[in-house]
Amino acid sequence: MGDLNIEKEKLEIIKWVTNLKDDAAIERLRMLRVNPKKLDWWNEVTEEEKAAIEKGLADIKAGRVKPHKEAKKLYERWL
Repeated sequence: MGDLNIEKEKLEIIKWVTNLKDDAAIERLRMLRVNPKKLDWWNEVTEEEKAAIEKGLADIKAGRVKPHKEAKKLYERWL
């Protein structure tokens, strides 16, 4: 039964990738295909991305977060 679930998941991923418009995500997938042995994604992100992640983690630790409902309401006109 596990093999069927894996095959179903692969098909879902194929569907998702087929509709993907984000060039950066496509590039990351290509890098994964070309060099699947790279395990630490942190070494592959830009310094700007690392800084954004670190800032987000610091915001979480400091309690500077909003519930999803509030964020959605705040940004709904752009969604």
